[in-house]
Amino acid sequence: MVFYFTSTAVNPHYIIYMGKDKYENEDLIKYGWPEDIWFHVDKLSSAHVYLRLPQGHAIEDIPPEVLIDCAQLVKNNSIQGCKMNNINVVYTSWANLKKTGDMDVGQIGFFRQKEVKIVAVDKKVNEIVNRLEKTKEERFPDLAAEKESRDREERNEKKAQVQEQRKKEKDDQRMRKEMDELKCYTSLMKDENMQTNEDGNDSDDFM
Repeated sequence: MVFYFTSTAVNPHYIIYMGKDKYENEDLIKYGWPEDIWFHVDKLSSAHVYLRLPQGHAIEDIPPEVLIDCAQLVKNNSIQGCKMNNINVVYTSWANLKKTGDMDVGQIGFFRQKEVKIVAVDKKVNEIVNRLEKTKEERFPDLAAEKESRDREERNEKKAQVQEQRKKEKDDQRMRKEMDELKCYTSLMKDENMQTNEDGNDSDDFM
């Protein structure tokens, strides 16, 4: 089971989701999307929360209001963190999550520590948590199928981009050829390059 929330702090809205337990978290790690941003309470047990960004967006593009929503949701779903003030929430891109065979279920590391960001959370804001909880939905998605569909769509888009680029290059090449031919024709038609019977080159001499 996966819990889905909608951040209505900005428009258009953003989707936030998290697994019911550590086993669902394993699937979310495995079948995450490149646009996903992972959140977790620093140094404490908590839910693994994911923010899905629009395609082409990066971690730097997260609106501040949405970042606060994610941090509050993570804090609220931490047994220890929900009772504490002044905690840190770490977040990074899904592509930076590292999972090795010797790790426990639900445990992850990072490929590049410098790409892990931190947001401070002073205290729980009930207004934010309640707003998010009102949008909560329980679903049983086929994460593998969704990931394959997303990847196939990306492959098709890249293929279309390559075809469009090749077409543009052919059109540019054709236009350059036509321009070169036009320049050559224009040069030949200049007065100094033309000859007439008056030039005497083609006239007959009569005795």
